[in-house]
Amino acid sequence: MKHSPITLTRSVLLWAALGIVCGLFAAAYWIVLFHLMHGFEQFSGLSLLAVMPLAGLFIGLVIHKLGNPGEIGLIIDNIHLNNGRLRMRENPSMILSSLASIASGGSAGPEAPMVQVTGSMGTWFADRFGLTGDALRTLSIAGMASGFTVLFGAPLGGTFFALEILHHQHVVLYAEAILPAVVASCAGYTIFVAITKLGIGPIWQLPQHSVSSLFDFSEAIIFGVIGAIAGWLFITIFRACERGFASLSLPIYCKTTLAGFGLGCLALFFPLTRFFGEHQLEAIIDGKFAVSFLLALEIAKMVSISITVTGGWRGGIIIPLFFTGACLGKVLPMLYSGFNETLAMICVMAALNTAVTRTPISTTLLLAKLTGFSTFTPILFASVVGFFLSPRHPFIASQLSTKQE
Repeated sequence: MKHSPITLTRSVLLWAALGIVCGLFAAAYWIVLFHLMHGFEQFSGLSLLAVMPLAGLFIGLVIHKLGNPGEIGLIIDNIHLNNGRLRMRENPSMILSSLASIASGGSAGPEAPMVQVTGSMGTWFADRFGLTGDALRTLSIAGMASGFTVLFGAPLGGTFFALEILHHQHVVLYAEAILPAVVASCAGYTIFVAITKLGIGPIWQLPQHSVSSLFDFSEAIIFGVIGAIAGWLFITIFRACERGFASLSLPIYCKTTLAGFGLGCLALFFPLTRFFGEHQLEAIIDGKFAVSFLLALEIAKMVSISITVTGGWRGGIIIPLFFTGACLGKVLPMLYSGFNETLAMICVMAALNTAVTRTPISTTLLLAKLTGFSTFTPILFASVVGFFLSPRHPFIASQLSTKQE
Protein backbone atom coordinates (compact mmCIF):
# COMPACT_ATOMS: atom_id res chain seq x y z
CA MET A 1 0.00 0.00 0.00
CA LYS A 2 1.40 3.41 -0.99
CA HIS A 3 1.45 6.33 1.43
CA SER A 4 1.28 10.00 0.63
CA PRO A 5 4.26 12.06 1.88
CA ILE A 6 2.08 13.64 4.59
CA THR A 7 0.81 10.29 5.81
CA LEU A 8 4.30 8.84 5.84
CA THR A 9 5.64 11.85 7.75
CA ARG A 10 2.94 11.51 10.37
CA SER A 11 3.67 7.80 10.65
CA VAL A 12 7.39 8.40 11.20
CA LEU A 13 6.62 10.97 13.89
CA LEU A 14 4.29 8.48 15.57
CA TRP A 15 6.94 5.74 15.50
CA ALA A 16 9.56 8.13 16.86
CA ALA A 17 7.21 9.36 19.60
CA LEU A 18 6.56 5.77 20.64
CA GLY A 19 10.30 5.12 20.78
CA ILE A 20 10.86 8.24 22.90
CA VAL A 21 8.20 7.20 25.42
CA CYS A 22 9.63 3.67 25.54
CA GLY A 23 13.13 5.10 26.00
CA LEU A 24 11.95 7.26 28.91
CA PHE A 25 10.34 4.29 30.61
CA ALA A 26 13.38 2.08 29.98
CA ALA A 27 15.72 4.70 31.45
CA ALA A 28 13.57 5.06 34.57
CA TYR A 29 13.33 1.27 34.95
CA TRP A 30 17.09 0.83 34.51
CA ILE A 31 17.97 3.55 37.03
CA VAL A 32 15.68 2.04 39.66
CA LEU A 33 16.98 -1.45 38.89
CA PHE A 34 20.60 -0.29 39.14
CA HIS A 35 20.09 1.19 42.61
CA LEU A 36 18.16 -1.86 43.83
CA MET A 37 20.84 -4.23 42.55
CA HIS A 38 23.53 -2.16 44.26
CA GLY A 39 21.66 -2.60 47.53
CA PHE A 40 21.17 -6.35 47.15
CA GLU A 41 24.79 -6.89 46.11
CA GLN A 42 25.77 -6.14 49.71
CA PHE A 43 24.35 -9.50 50.76
CA SER A 44 26.40 -12.66 50.32
CA GLY A 45 27.14 -15.99 51.93
CA LEU A 46 24.66 -17.47 54.41
CA SER A 47 22.59 -14.27 54.46
CA LEU A 48 21.33 -15.25 50.98
CA LEU A 49 19.40 -18.13 52.56
CA ALA A 50 17.19 -15.48 54.16
CA VAL A 51 17.37 -12.64 51.64
CA MET A 52 16.47 -14.67 48.57
CA PRO A 53 13.38 -16.39 50.09
CA LEU A 54 12.17 -13.02 51.42
CA ALA A 55 12.56 -11.55 47.95
CA GLY A 56 10.65 -14.53 46.60
CA LEU A 57 7.86 -13.97 49.11
CA PHE A 58 7.56 -10.33 48.02
CA ILE A 59 7.46 -11.35 44.36
CA GLY A 60 4.74 -13.91 45.04
CA LEU A 61 2.64 -11.46 47.05
CA VAL A 62 2.86 -8.89 44.25
CA ILE A 63 1.65 -11.45 41.72
CA HIS A 64 -1.03 -12.69 44.12
CA LYS A 65 -2.39 -9.20 44.72
CA LEU A 66 -1.90 -7.56 41.31
CA GLY A 67 -2.35 -10.58 39.03
CA ASN A 68 -0.11 -12.80 36.95
CA PRO A 69 1.82 -10.63 34.46
CA GLY A 70 2.29 -13.57 32.10
CA GLU A 71 5.41 -14.37 30.10
CA ILE A 72 6.77 -14.25 26.54
CA GLY A 73 4.47 -17.03 25.32
CA LEU A 74 1.42 -14.94 26.23
CA ILE A 75 2.85 -11.95 24.38
CA ILE A 76 3.33 -14.07 21.27
CA ASP A 77 -0.22 -15.41 21.49
CA ASN A 78 -1.59 -11.88 21.84
CA ILE A 79 0.33 -10.69 18.79
CA HIS A 80 -0.90 -13.67 16.76
CA LEU A 81 -4.44 -14.12 18.00
CA ASN A 82 -5.53 -10.96 19.82
CA ASN A 83 -5.01 -8.53 16.92
CA GLY A 84 -1.65 -7.57 18.34
CA ARG A 85 -3.15 -6.10 21.50
CA LEU A 86 -0.95 -6.18 24.63
CA ARG A 87 -2.78 -5.13 27.80
CA MET A 88 -1.29 -2.42 30.01
CA ARG A 89 -3.18 -3.57 33.08
CA GLU A 90 -0.59 -6.31 33.59
CA ASN A 91 2.29 -3.82 33.70
CA PRO A 92 2.23 -2.89 37.43
CA SER A 93 2.59 -6.54 38.42
CA MET A 94 5.32 -7.14 35.82
CA ILE A 95 7.29 -4.02 36.76
CA LEU A 96 7.28 -4.65 40.52
CA SER A 97 7.82 -8.40 40.37
CA SER A 98 10.57 -8.18 37.75
CA LEU A 99 12.43 -5.42 39.61
CA ALA A 100 12.47 -7.57 42.75
CA SER A 101 13.37 -10.71 40.79
CA ILE A 102 16.27 -9.20 38.88
CA ALA A 103 17.64 -6.91 41.59
CA SER A 104 17.69 -9.52 44.35
CA GLY A 105 19.76 -11.92 42.25
CA GLY A 106 17.43 -14.10 40.21
CA SER A 107 18.89 -15.58 37.02
CA ALA A 108 16.65 -13.50 34.76
CA GLY A 109 17.29 -10.30 32.85
CA PRO A 110 15.26 -7.14 32.19
CA GLU A 111 14.53 -7.84 28.52
CA ALA A 112 11.26 -9.72 29.14
CA PRO A 113 9.57 -7.07 31.31
CA MET A 114 10.89 -4.37 29.01
CA VAL A 115 9.43 -6.06 25.92
CA GLN A 116 6.05 -6.58 27.57
CA VAL A 117 5.70 -3.04 28.92
CA THR A 118 6.93 -1.23 25.82
CA GLY A 119 4.88 -3.50 23.57
CA SER A 120 1.76 -2.55 25.52
CA MET A 121 2.74 1.10 25.09
CA GLY A 122 2.59 0.49 21.35
CA THR A 123 -0.95 -0.81 21.77
CA TRP A 124 -1.82 2.26 23.85
CA PHE A 125 -0.49 4.58 21.14
CA ALA A 126 -2.52 2.72 18.51
CA ASP A 127 -5.70 3.09 20.59
CA ARG A 128 -5.11 6.82 21.06
CA PHE A 129 -4.84 7.31 17.29
CA GLY A 130 -7.69 4.98 16.43
CA LEU A 131 -5.52 2.36 14.71
CA THR A 132 -6.72 -1.21 14.36
CA GLY A 133 -5.74 -4.47 12.65
CA ASP A 134 -2.27 -4.60 11.14
CA ALA A 135 -1.55 -0.99 12.07
CA LEU A 136 -2.17 -1.75 15.76
CA ARG A 137 -0.10 -4.94 15.60
CA THR A 138 2.73 -3.03 13.91
CA LEU A 139 2.89 -0.47 16.72
CA SER A 140 2.88 -3.21 19.35
CA ILE A 141 5.81 -4.89 17.57
CA ALA A 142 7.61 -1.56 17.25
CA GLY A 143 7.21 -1.02 20.99
CA MET A 144 8.59 -4.50 21.68
CA ALA A 145 11.58 -3.81 19.43
CA SER A 146 12.24 -0.49 21.13
CA GLY A 147 12.17 -2.06 24.58
CA PHE A 148 14.58 -4.78 23.56
CA THR A 149 16.90 -2.36 21.79
CA VAL A 150 17.46 0.01 24.70
CA LEU A 151 19.01 -2.77 26.77
CA PHE A 152 21.30 -4.17 24.09
CA GLY A 153 22.06 -1.06 22.05
CA ALA A 154 21.34 -2.79 18.75
CA PRO A 155 18.35 -1.27 16.90
CA LEU A 156 18.55 -3.74 14.03
CA GLY A 157 19.03 -6.68 16.41
CA GLY A 158 16.10 -5.50 18.52
CA THR A 159 13.92 -5.18 15.44
CA PHE A 160 14.65 -8.68 14.22
CA PHE A 161 14.23 -10.09 17.71
CA ALA A 162 10.73 -8.65 17.92
CA LEU A 163 9.93 -10.34 14.59
CA GLU A 164 11.78 -13.63 15.06
CA ILE A 165 10.53 -14.34 18.58
CA LEU A 166 6.96 -14.30 17.26
CA HIS A 167 7.65 -17.16 14.87
CA HIS A 168 10.33 -17.49 12.21
CA GLN A 169 7.73 -18.15 9.52
CA HIS A 170 5.84 -14.97 10.38
CA VAL A 171 8.78 -12.64 9.71
CA VAL A 172 7.59 -12.22 6.11
CA LEU A 173 4.04 -11.49 7.26
CA TYR A 174 5.35 -8.85 9.66
CA ALA A 175 7.84 -7.31 7.21
CA GLU A 176 5.83 -4.09 7.18
CA ALA A 177 6.75 -3.65 10.87
CA ILE A 178 10.50 -3.49 10.15
CA LEU A 179 10.72 0.25 9.40
CA PRO A 180 8.44 1.32 12.30
CA ALA A 181 10.43 -0.93 14.64
CA VAL A 182 13.77 0.50 13.48
CA VAL A 183 12.57 4.11 13.86
CA ALA A 184 11.12 3.45 17.32
CA SER A 185 14.24 1.53 18.36
CA CYS A 186 16.62 4.30 17.28
CA ALA A 187 14.54 6.99 19.00
CA GLY A 188 14.19 4.95 22.19
CA TYR A 189 17.86 4.05 22.36
CA THR A 190 18.94 7.67 21.88
CA ILE A 191 16.77 8.81 24.78
CA PHE A 192 17.88 5.88 26.95
CA VAL A 193 21.59 6.56 26.46
CA ALA A 194 21.14 10.30 26.92
CA ILE A 195 19.46 9.79 30.32
CA THR A 196 21.44 6.85 31.70
CA LYS A 197 24.83 7.98 30.33
CA LEU A 198 25.64 4.36 29.47
CA GLY A 199 28.29 3.73 26.84
CA ILE A 200 27.36 2.76 23.31
CA GLY A 201 30.30 0.42 22.69
CA PRO A 202 30.55 -3.33 23.27
CA ILE A 203 29.49 -4.54 26.72
CA TRP A 204 31.92 -7.47 26.86
CA GLN A 205 35.55 -6.93 25.94
CA LEU A 206 36.76 -10.14 24.32
CA PRO A 207 40.12 -10.33 22.51
CA GLN A 208 39.52 -9.64 18.84
CA HIS A 209 39.87 -12.54 16.44
CA SER A 210 40.59 -12.06 12.76
CA VAL A 211 38.65 -14.45 10.54
CA SER A 212 41.22 -15.46 7.95
CA SER A 213 40.20 -18.80 6.47
CA LEU A 214 37.37 -21.26 5.91
CA PHE A 215 38.61 -23.20 8.95
CA ASP A 216 37.03 -20.49 11.10
CA PHE A 217 33.66 -21.30 9.55
CA SER A 218 34.24 -25.02 10.10
CA GLU A 219 35.03 -24.35 13.74
CA ALA A 220 31.93 -22.15 14.01
CA ILE A 221 29.82 -25.08 12.80
CA ILE A 222 31.43 -27.38 15.40
CA PHE A 223 30.77 -24.81 18.11
CA GLY A 224 27.22 -24.49 16.83
CA VAL A 225 26.62 -28.21 17.29
CA ILE A 226 28.05 -28.08 20.82
CA GLY A 227 25.93 -25.03 21.65
CA ALA A 228 22.80 -26.74 20.31
CA ILE A 229 23.47 -29.80 22.51
CA ALA A 230 23.80 -27.45 25.48
CA GLY A 231 20.48 -25.88 24.45
CA TRP A 232 18.82 -29.30 24.57
CA LEU A 233 20.32 -29.88 28.02
CA PHE A 234 18.99 -26.56 29.26
CA ILE A 235 15.49 -27.31 27.96
CA THR A 236 15.58 -30.72 29.66
CA ILE A 237 16.55 -29.16 33.00
CA PHE A 238 13.96 -26.42 32.57
CA ARG A 239 11.14 -28.89 31.85
CA ALA A 240 12.11 -30.95 34.90
CA CYS A 241 11.93 -27.86 37.14
CA GLU A 242 8.67 -26.85 35.47
CA ARG A 243 7.10 -30.22 36.26
CA GLY A 244 8.42 -30.03 39.80
CA PHE A 245 6.85 -26.66 40.58
CA ALA A 246 3.62 -27.58 38.74
CA SER A 247 3.24 -30.63 40.98
CA LEU A 248 3.17 -28.44 44.09
CA SER A 249 -0.36 -27.48 45.14
CA LEU A 250 0.81 -24.27 46.78
CA PRO A 251 -0.09 -20.58 46.42
CA ILE A 252 2.17 -18.59 44.10
CA TYR A 253 3.87 -16.82 47.01
CA CYS A 254 4.88 -20.15 48.51
CA LYS A 255 6.37 -21.29 45.20
CA THR A 256 8.31 -18.04 44.72
CA THR A 257 9.61 -18.27 48.29
CA LEU A 258 10.72 -21.86 47.73
CA ALA A 259 12.39 -20.79 44.47
CA GLY A 260 14.19 -18.04 46.37
CA PHE A 261 15.58 -20.55 48.83
CA GLY A 262 16.81 -22.74 45.95
CA LEU A 263 18.47 -19.76 44.29
CA GLY A 264 20.10 -18.80 47.59
CA CYS A 265 21.53 -22.29 47.98
CA LEU A 266 22.95 -22.25 44.45
CA ALA A 267 24.46 -18.78 44.96
CA LEU A 268 26.04 -19.96 48.20
CA PHE A 269 28.13 -22.55 46.34
CA PHE A 270 28.31 -20.77 42.95
CA PRO A 271 28.17 -17.00 43.54
CA LEU A 272 28.45 -16.34 39.78
CA THR A 273 25.00 -17.87 39.24
CA ARG A 274 23.45 -14.92 41.06
CA PHE A 275 22.01 -12.07 38.95
CA PHE A 276 21.36 -12.19 35.23
CA GLY A 277 24.97 -12.43 34.10
CA GLU A 278 25.95 -9.18 32.40
CA HIS A 279 28.77 -8.35 34.82
CA GLN A 280 29.35 -11.95 35.86
CA LEU A 281 30.17 -12.83 32.25
CA GLU A 282 33.08 -10.38 32.40
CA ALA A 283 34.52 -12.49 35.23
CA ILE A 284 34.35 -15.56 32.99
CA ILE A 285 36.11 -13.74 30.14
CA ASP A 286 38.92 -12.40 32.30
CA GLY A 287 39.26 -15.21 34.83
CA LYS A 288 41.34 -18.37 34.97
CA PHE A 289 39.19 -21.33 35.92
CA ALA A 290 39.50 -25.09 35.88
CA VAL A 291 37.55 -27.08 33.32
CA SER A 292 35.63 -28.90 36.04
CA PHE A 293 34.59 -25.61 37.66
CA LEU A 294 33.36 -24.08 34.39
CA LEU A 295 31.32 -27.17 33.52
CA ALA A 296 29.81 -27.28 37.00
CA LEU A 297 29.07 -23.55 36.81
CA GLU A 298 27.39 -24.03 33.44
CA ILE A 299 25.04 -26.67 34.86
CA ALA A 300 24.42 -24.62 38.00
CA LYS A 301 23.49 -21.59 35.91
CA MET A 302 21.07 -23.66 33.82
CA VAL A 303 19.43 -24.86 37.04
CA SER A 304 19.38 -21.32 38.40
CA ILE A 305 17.67 -19.95 35.28
CA SER A 306 15.14 -22.78 35.37
CA ILE A 307 14.30 -22.31 39.04
CA THR A 308 13.98 -18.56 38.55
CA VAL A 309 11.50 -18.76 35.68
CA THR A 310 9.51 -21.87 36.63
CA GLY A 311 9.42 -20.76 40.27
CA GLY A 312 7.39 -17.68 39.36
CA TRP A 313 10.13 -15.05 39.37
CA ARG A 314 9.93 -12.63 36.45
CA GLY A 315 12.55 -11.74 33.85
CA GLY A 316 14.16 -12.81 30.59
CA ILE A 317 16.62 -15.59 29.81
CA ILE A 318 18.74 -14.26 26.95
CA ILE A 319 21.71 -12.79 28.84
CA PRO A 320 21.66 -15.68 31.35
CA LEU A 321 21.87 -18.07 28.39
CA PHE A 322 24.76 -16.05 26.96
CA PHE A 323 26.54 -16.48 30.30
CA THR A 324 25.97 -20.23 30.17
CA GLY A 325 27.28 -20.41 26.61
CA ALA A 326 30.35 -18.40 27.56
CA CYS A 327 31.23 -20.91 30.30
CA LEU A 328 31.05 -23.81 27.88
CA GLY A 329 32.81 -21.92 25.10
CA LYS A 330 35.74 -21.08 27.39
CA VAL A 331 36.18 -24.78 28.15
CA LEU A 332 36.67 -25.86 24.53
CA PRO A 333 40.11 -24.24 23.90
CA MET A 334 41.22 -25.71 27.22
CA LEU A 335 40.40 -29.16 25.87
CA TYR A 336 41.85 -28.53 22.41
CA SER A 337 44.44 -25.78 22.06
CA GLY A 338 43.74 -25.37 18.35
CA PHE A 339 40.44 -23.62 19.07
CA ASN A 340 40.34 -19.84 19.43
CA GLU A 341 38.80 -18.83 22.74
CA THR A 342 36.97 -15.75 21.48
CA LEU A 343 35.43 -17.55 18.53
CA ALA A 344 34.46 -20.53 20.69
CA MET A 345 32.78 -18.45 23.37
CA ILE A 346 30.77 -16.25 21.00
CA CYS A 347 29.68 -19.10 18.72
CA VAL A 348 28.55 -21.34 21.59
CA MET A 349 26.68 -18.40 23.12
CA ALA A 350 24.94 -17.83 19.78
CA ALA A 351 24.04 -21.45 19.10
CA LEU A 352 22.78 -22.13 22.62
CA ASN A 353 20.52 -19.07 22.63
CA THR A 354 19.25 -19.78 19.13
CA ALA A 355 18.47 -23.43 19.93
CA VAL A 356 16.28 -22.21 22.79
CA THR A 357 14.69 -19.04 21.37
CA ARG A 358 14.80 -19.77 17.60
CA THR A 359 16.13 -16.30 16.79
CA PRO A 360 19.23 -16.83 14.58
CA ILE A 361 19.35 -13.43 12.86
CA SER A 362 18.78 -11.25 15.91
CA THR A 363 21.11 -13.39 18.06
CA THR A 364 23.88 -12.85 15.50
CA LEU A 365 23.31 -9.10 15.37
CA LEU A 366 23.10 -8.80 19.15
CA LEU A 367 26.29 -10.73 19.85
CA ALA A 368 28.20 -8.84 17.18
CA LYS A 369 27.21 -5.62 18.97
CA LEU A 370 27.66 -6.85 22.54
CA THR A 371 31.13 -8.31 21.90
CA GLY A 372 32.40 -5.93 19.22
CA PHE A 373 33.19 -8.93 17.00
CA SER A 374 33.95 -7.27 13.67
CA THR A 375 33.23 -10.22 11.37
CA PHE A 376 29.87 -11.68 12.32
CA THR A 377 29.68 -14.39 9.63
CA PRO A 378 31.00 -17.17 11.93
CA ILE A 379 28.41 -16.13 14.53
CA LEU A 380 25.74 -16.48 11.85
CA PHE A 381 27.02 -19.95 10.94
CA ALA A 382 26.78 -21.05 14.59
CA SER A 383 23.36 -19.44 15.04
CA VAL A 384 21.94 -21.16 11.98
CA VAL A 385 23.32 -24.51 13.13
CA GLY A 386 21.73 -23.95 16.54
CA PHE A 387 18.43 -23.10 14.87
CA PHE A 388 18.30 -26.20 12.67
CA LEU A 389 19.36 -28.45 15.54
CA SER A 390 16.78 -27.01 17.94
CA PRO A 391 14.00 -29.30 19.19
CA ARG A 392 11.09 -29.82 16.82
CA HIS A 393 8.76 -28.69 19.58
CA PRO A 394 10.09 -25.22 20.47
CA PHE A 395 10.97 -24.13 23.97
CA ILE A 396 8.44 -21.29 23.58
CA ALA A 397 5.43 -23.40 22.63
CA SER A 398 3.39 -20.48 21.23
CA GLN A 399 5.96 -20.13 18.41
CA LEU A 400 4.22 -23.15 16.87
CA SER A 401 0.96 -21.28 16.47
CA THR A 402 -0.58 -21.98 13.08
CA LYS A 403 -3.98 -20.41 13.68
CA GLN A 404 -5.22 -17.79 11.33
CA GLU A 405 -4.25 -14.29 12.38
